[in-house]
Amino acid sequence: MLNKTITKSGTSGYTAPDAGAKNTLLRRLFLLLVLGFSQLTALPLAQAATGVFPDSTFQNLDYGLYWFGYDDNWQKAVPGQSNAYFANNKPTVIYIHGWQNGSTVLKNRETFYRKDAGGPDLDLAHAWLAAGYNVGILYWNQFADEGEVKDAEAKIWTATGPRAMRWRNSSGVYSSGPGKSAGDLLFDQYKANMASYTGSNIRILGHSLGNQMAIVLTKKISDAVSAGTLSSRLLPKRVALLDPFYSNYAKSWLSNRWVGEVCRTYVSELKTKGVIFEAYRSSSVTNTVFVGDANNNLMKMTAFTELKPWYFNSAQQVEKHNSAVWHYLWSFSFNPPLITGTTRQAASASTSDSRISTLMNGTKKLVHDQGAYTKEPSDDNFKEANR
Repeated sequence: MLNKTITKSGTSGYTAPDAGAKNTLLRRLFLLLVLGFSQLTALPLAQAATGVFPDSTFQNLDYGLYWFGYDDNWQKAVPGQSNAYFANNKPTVIYIHGWQNGSTVLKNRETFYRKDAGGPDLDLAHAWLAAGYNVGILYWNQFADEGEVKDAEAKIWTATGPRAMRWRNSSGVYSSGPGKSAGDLLFDQYKANMASYTGSNIRILGHSLGNQMAIVLTKKISDAVSAGTLSSRLLPKRVALLDPFYSNYAKSWLSNRWVGEVCRTYVSELKTKGVIFEAYRSSSVTNTVFVGDANNNLMKMTAFTELKPWYFNSAQQVEKHNSAVWHYLWSFSFNPPLITGTTRQAASASTSDSRISTLMNGTKKLVHDQGAYTKEPSDDNFKEANR
């Protein structure tokens, strides 16, 4: 097993194992590299069924907040207009997707049906809606439609990255985009459409690359609250990082810092503002030495759970990567799982904020123990391990 030494990024330094172990390790890492890149470029997405969104959604630039009802019914949020699927006093959950390579030509967008991503043939918004939640998705899919994941990543942080803010249409053609980063664009959408919110329970979910967007968005909200330009009600109470991805190495467009490093700085600050963070890792795609920064020091700042979706084989890394989303959404339908041999609760979407906060501030991570071979979260138990 690779022994890691901590550097500025938290994950970029290594000490050498013995020769035999090193050769075995390199073979495994090479396999993961091949699997990771080949499968990630083969659409690591959960597509909506054909016809959920009209062609115009993909022919023209379209981004922002959509509210959902049962069975993938939706209505885009428009400032000042009533919305059939939003009430300003309800608890609210908002999902943010990640990299969307090739999705626009196929006219696909992620929704709450995840069967195409290896999940159950269920409406995963149903339990949330039945519990009285507003359920939304913040889309930036046409900006995130890049052949290179780092080009999409840059757009979260800056409008002047390698591909600026170009966006792709359904003919596969790229056009110049706005002069704001995707993070700023989604913050503007959030601020404008949540202005009337009177509730006190907002949860943000970010998958893969979208976890960075969730962190950046929450930081922008927090800064606006501190500046007195936004109601404190709009600060998310809880942020879930679902199989999070951070690319390796310093970025010129981020003052020569690693994205994982900046995310750690933001999360550390946001925790002092009362934001609760949970994280779930479900695959190797996001954290091999060649593909992504494991950002272990950030995971230690969260209520961190290692999911083991062993109903997929070792070659099905994309399915494992996507499982973090539908497993989390589905887990809201069931009682919180337990820590094996105890009556203490482990982490899931249905675990209370106070319990997630306790796990976040503890010294242990949770590792999938029982129920790892079944997709349904109802039989899950977890064991504690050192972080």
